[in-house]
Amino acid sequence: MAQSEPSLSTLQRWMQSVITHPAGVTAGIDSEAARNEIDVAAEEIEQVITRSRALDSIGRLQVYGNAYYARLLDCLSAEFPTLRHAAGEEAFGAFCFGYLQQHPSTTYTLTQLGAKFPQYLAETRPARVSADGQPDWMDFLIEVARLERLYSEVFDGPGEEKLPLLSAERLTAIPRESWPLVRLTTVDSLRLVEFRFPVHEYITSVKKGESPSPPDPAPTRLAINRRDYIVRRRSLPPLPFELLRSLRDGLPLGEAIERAVRHADCDPDDLPAQLRGWFKALTTNGYFLAASLRDPLSDPEC
Repeated sequence: MAQSEPSLSTLQRWMQSVITHPAGVTAGIDSEAARNEIDVAAEEIEQVITRSRALDSIGRLQVYGNAYYARLLDCLSAEFPTLRHAAGEEAFGAFCFGYLQQHPSTTYTLTQLGAKFPQYLAETRPARVSADGQPDWMDFLIEVARLERLYSEVFDGPGEEKLPLLSAERLTAIPRESWPLVRLTTVDSLRLVEFRFPVHEYITSVKKGESPSPPDPAPTRLAINRRDYIVRRRSLPPLPFELLRSLRDGLPLGEAIERAVRHADCDPDDLPAQLRGWFKALTTNGYFLAASLRDPLSDPEC
């Protein structure tokens, strides 16, 4: 240890490195980050932190280290309450412990703490027992985590609360002959996701205080956005989902409809009525900011 007394800021940085180390305070004391601040080994720790009547120096540091990780666990529990409910307290705690070892908090804000949690669950999942590729219990848990994390990202991300949205009336006012070239700008908060389980229904049921059984697999397509500072989700059939995805990708309306029809099984005779109904629903749900018409002769993108 250096002979001179460390400054308060040096001591604070050292203690942060020690108590936040994912392998515990002893490993934290011996870590490069801590020893760059105060070069002291674990067996010499009393030169920095004195013992108390009840605890030795390591024990005193562990109090803070345990409190720090308890706080991180509380944050993950608050962001993934349905995952905790589905997996059970013991399994959820094991998931969190393993995750924090691989992905310790590295920012001043805890909003990013769970950003890689669904990815971690997918990367560390047990091997499937069945070889037929059917989704299993772990797939369900991963999808619950994905959707809960997505809800957090949409809530904390950009919203459209103060922006004028495209109305069905403004959209239908565009001349019919111009529709194939119209491009619709989707809102920034829009997320389009597909799942193999109806996890949105399960999450809603748990939020209501119910104890639902895990659902059977069923293809699920969700449009998620934020309106009036509330995260909203809507389950969509294949046609409007593909249409909305094509429009979000920047395709003009004519191409978007063609691509959506190729992906969705629909009766051509019913298509005009279906499209009118879905465009009304999609605008009512606040998915579009504006409609623009570009001249294909002057715009190289058209």
